[in-house]
Amino acid sequence: MKIVVLDGYTLNPGDITWEGFERLGHVTVYPRTDYTLNGGNSILERAMNVDVLLTNKTPLSREIIEQLPNLKYIGVLATGYNVVDVAAAKEKNIVVTNVPTYGTDSVGQTAIALLLEMCHHIGAHSHSVLKGQWENHEDWCYWNYPLIELSGKTMGIIGYGRIGQSTGRIAQALGMKVLAFDSYQNKELESETMEYVELDTLLSNSDVIALHCPLFESTEGIINKNTIAKMKDGVMIVNNSRGQLVVEQDLADALNGGKVSGAALDVVSSEPIKGNNPLLKAKNCIITPHISWAAKESRQRLMDISADNLEKFLAGTPVNVVNK
Repeated sequence: MKIVVLDGYTLNPGDITWEGFERLGHVTVYPRTDYTLNGGNSILERAMNVDVLLTNKTPLSREIIEQLPNLKYIGVLATGYNVVDVAAAKEKNIVVTNVPTYGTDSVGQTAIALLLEMCHHIGAHSHSVLKGQWENHEDWCYWNYPLIELSGKTMGIIGYGRIGQSTGRIAQALGMKVLAFDSYQNKELESETMEYVELDTLLSNSDVIALHCPLFESTEGIINKNTIAKMKDGVMIVNNSRGQLVVEQDLADALNGGKVSGAALDVVSSEPIKGNNPLLKAKNCIITPHISWAAKESRQRLMDISADNLEKFLAGTPVNVVNK
C-alpha cells in the first residue's frame, strides 16, 4: 500500500508522528507540493502509482484525478474538502474522507482569544512595557487603547454548530448573552442567555459578531456593506471560519470609517494573505495566520482521526465519506 502525503508540514512540522499511517502502508511525506501539473515537484509526479493520497490544501482537480489509475482513496487532512473534485473521484470509485470534528475546542478558544485581544490589547501593552514606556511613565498605570468589559454585552454567532456552540459557551461564561443564527436550530440549547434569532435581528442587536458558518453560496460575502449597515455602531467582528465570508474591502471601509470598531481575523479570502489586501492597512484590525486549528492537541486529534479513517476504509467499513 503506497501512501503519499502531499503537504504534511502544516499538520506535522515535527512535533507529532505519522506512525498511525505507517502501520497501514509505505508512507512518503512531502512538506508541500507545487500545484502545477508538471515539473519536478508536481502533484502528478508525486501521486502517480499511489494507492492513497492525503492532502490538506493541495488541490486535486478532475484533470489530476483522471490521470491516477491506481488511486483508491483520498484523505483530506481537514474539515473542508473543497480542494478535491469529489464528483470526479466518485466517478472513478475513489473514496474521499474528511475530519469533521477535530478542532472544535481549539477554534472556539481562538475566537475568544481574538475577541479578548480586541478588548484588552494585551500584546500591544506588553510590547509598550518592554520598550520602556511603563518604566518612564509618570503614572503607576496607563492604557494605550480603550479597554472593554464583555460582561453584559451581546455576542451574535452566525453558524451555531459544534464550533459556534463552543464559542457561545465561553461567551456565556464571560457574562455575555448569545444570539445565534443557524438553519438548524436545537431548541434545547436555548436559555436565559442564549436564543436563536433571524439574521437581521442578530445584526442589529449584537455588540460582537462571530462567524462560525460553513462557506456556501448562501454565506459567501455574508459580511458586506449592506449587512454592516444593519449592525450597531461600534460593533466588533471576529472571523476564524472562512475568509470568503467577508467582503474585505467593505469591512476595511467600515473599520476606517468607524462603523466597525474592531475586527479580529484568523482567515482571509486568499491565503497566504496578499500584500494588497485592504485589511492590512485598515484601522483596528488584528490578523493572525490561520492558526485556530493548530494547537498540538488539535493536530494530534486530526492525525489520529485521519489514520482511523484510512484504517476503516481498508477494512471495508469507511467513515466520514464525503462523496457517497
